[in-house]
Amino acid sequence: MKIGLAGAGLMGHGLGRNLLKHGHELRVIAHKKREVVDDLVAHGAREVSSLQALAEGADILLLCLPGSREVEAFVESLSPHLKAGQIIVDAGTSDPASCKMIATRLQQIGVGFADAPMAGGPEQALAGETGVLVGASANIFTRIRPMLSAYAKTIAHMGDVGRGASAKLVSNYLVTGMISLITDCFAVAKAADVDANKLYDVMLAGSGNSGALRKMAGPAMQGDFDGYKFALANAGKDIGYFVKMAQSLDALSPLAQEIQHSFTRALEKSDPQRNVSQLLKGSIG
Repeated sequence: MKIGLAGAGLMGHGLGRNLLKHGHELRVIAHKKREVVDDLVAHGAREVSSLQALAEGADILLLCLPGSREVEAFVESLSPHLKAGQIIVDAGTSDPASCKMIATRLQQIGVGFADAPMAGGPEQALAGETGVLVGASANIFTRIRPMLSAYAKTIAHMGDVGRGASAKLVSNYLVTGMISLITDCFAVAKAADVDANKLYDVMLAGSGNSGALRKMAGPAMQGDFDGYKFALANAGKDIGYFVKMAQSLDALSPLAQEIQHSFTRALEKSDPQRNVSQLLKGSIG
């Protein structure tokens, strides 16, 4: 299968490596993370410098971009170079309404679209062990499944376009909620003069044990506050999309609003590209 990859960052790198490993032909467009592109080229990818070259002859255009605004702009620029029968797959966490809008526009030129956001981080992407939530027609899902299988351990077809994005936002609502709660827990523990290391050890034996807790607090106990490689900007974007979706469904809760506010406050105080585990600085160590 011929695939064009845009967005070869932390997640895109892992996707690209696994696509090559499974025998797909990969083209990658220049990215600010030069070392990632160089690594993909070293493993057999072809670097291109234009959108026309990226799209030419591709069966699938795989996008791993920061958010819906970037996806919309990229697809608009890419559209003049697309041919009927091609498929665009958005592997990022996006706004479901935006996904539906893009799909409708692409349908007019005979191009398919799928939202296929991932569960898991860079480590899972590189290991080919992500989970994927897909929103697409049955036909499009069948066509893209061989590509998804190269980097995903679990693939769930959630329904038509937008359903994958909606499911991912619900999943990330849980994640952002846990990040906020973990941050608050250790801040209060610090104020109460509770030993964070001993508290963490006991938490691991209880119901509060989770991937978020282990990624955030485990490395922090050793002085590494970058254990959870999830940028504050991305977490804030994701909870913002969730709140927008929940509000449109008349299902917005005060809890979701408070979680969003916690990230808004954090973003106002620090570098948006910092990892969420940096929120524990001052509470641990």
